[in-house]
Amino acid sequence: MESTKCDYCDPQAEDIQKAFSFLSTEEVGVLCPYLELREWERDATVMKEGVVEDYMGFLIQGKLAVKRLTGYWGKHIIIAILDQGTLVGEGAFIDAGPRSTTIVAMEECRMLILTAQRMNDLILNRPMLAIKLMKHMIHIISIRLRKAGDRISELL
Repeated sequence: MESTKCDYCDPQAEDIQKAFSFLSTEEVGVLCPYLELREWERDATVMKEGVVEDYMGFLIQGKLAVKRLTGYWGKHIIIAILDQGTLVGEGAFIDAGPRSTTIVAMEECRMLILTAQRMNDLILNRPMLAIKLMKHMIHIISIRLRKAGDRISELL
């Protein structure tokens, strides 16, 4: 895993606009210094179930598989495929707990990472932007919870 300061974050870039479609170009420009670019090769583990980490990511390139460990001989089941533009790892970021799933790169991936410390800095320095970001996180969590409920009801 390679990590760099977010020089990549061009608010005009199409992949950045997709990941931050809920923000204006100006807001993305303000957010960029709080972000860090990370890259993974195909088949690399991006996040590991059970590990406590303090960041979430905005997938700007690639595709990720979300896997969960089953009770059967250490086998995993794929529970979601995440495409470019999506939010990744927001659950553990919010509750500061261990990751609930393993995320694996299905192809070469690039994410803009927001750490808990940088989020705290954003809250202090740009509270309205932080609120907008948190509202987006809640929206994504709500959609994912609704979809999980739909899947469970189909099984019953």
